[in-house]
Amino acid sequence: MAITATVRRRVTEDLVSVSIPSYNFPHSIIDHTKVKKGQPIELTGEITRIDEESGRVTIAMGPLVTIDSDKVRLVEKYRPAKRKKPLRDMVD
Repeated sequence: MAITATVRRRVTEDLVSVSIPSYNFPHSIIDHTKVKKGQPIELTGEITRIDEESGRVTIAMGPLVTIDSDKVRLVEKYRPAKRKKPLRDMVD
């Protein structure tokens, strides 16, 4: 899952405060890039719960974040490249 959040401010050199749509609590993320206030940023996580009655989805992004389901976007799961050789040394 992916959510587009908006950068609110930089709290420390490594910590950024973001605003997540329909999530009414403060949320901070670790970010080492040079993001600016007002810039959109994509946050990803795994779905842990879907509430069809209220139309809300809970996503694990460190803490659990519950937002409206129309604010969430599905993304493909990352698949690492296949290795030709094993990661350990082999006997010749």
